[in-house]
Amino acid sequence: MLFIIIKTIHLFAAFIYGGFLITDNLFLSKIKRSFSEEEHQKIRESFMMYVRKVVPPSLIVAVVTGLYLISQVFGTIGPDGMTHFQMMLSLKAFLGIWLGLRGGLQVYFKIQPFVFKSHRLPFAFVLTIIFLSQFMHIA
Repeated sequence: MLFIIIKTIHLFAAFIYGGFLITDNLFLSKIKRSFSEEEHQKIRESFMMYVRKVVPPSLIVAVVTGLYLISQVFGTIGPDGMTHFQMMLSLKAFLGIWLGLRGGLQVYFKIQPFVFKSHRLPFAFVLTIIFLSQFMHIA
């Protein structure tokens, strides 16, 4: 029962973070075409004012709950090495931890990334995590 509760919390937190990245990359970036630079900045700042309250804690919750879930389903590594499931789960964990560290350092410690300053790479990582989630059980 605890596993299902934590998995549900994980999914909601991941949806909040992923939803922000989808909105930012697919919609907010296109607003520049319809508004002046000054109006675009006002719109983006208005949106980000609410995002900053919800998205960073959701990302941290997603990473922490994800680590718990991995500890429950990873299993032991056999003599032949990791299974395909374990390899995909490890890649998912790496991408999730990278996102969590990047987001946590940026938001809570004000350490800005040196490279990949836009949200395109995190968006690509989230899409990769989603696809891995769908295919790791059939590999």
